[in-house]
Amino acid sequence: MASGNRSGSRTSQGVRLGLRENLGQFSLLALVNAFVGGMVGLERTVVPLIGSEQFGLVLRTSIFSFIVTFGLIKALSNLFAGGLADRFGRKKVLVAGWVVGVPVPFMIMYAPSWEWIVAANALLG
Repeated sequence: MASGNRSGSRTSQGVRLGLRENLGQFSLLALVNAFVGGMVGLERTVVPLIGSEQFGLVLRTSIFSFIVTFGLIKALSNLFAGGLADRFGRKKVLVAGWVVGVPVPFMIMYAPSWEWIVAANALLG
């Protein structure tokens, strides 16, 4: 049942509830999601062109192997992330995921072979 307190409320642990009270955290979350979504969208457009034009891949299945790799690694990561978050804390697991993703754009920019592109997508997953 709603308490009627429009400015948010506190739980018994002192956590402030409500969007207004957590606007900084919410804004950071929205910004990070925008960056991740932008990168994934850009990558899905650009990487097939890199595969065909830079590395001479002609089979569409080879070109889109990076998507399969991303999907499989992402599924496995999601499967184990909850347990890791319970054990080490959500923030540590989230930051570790961000750290693993840092080299991805550089690996794609300077990839000497298609395998590097696929490996970058594994890290992105």
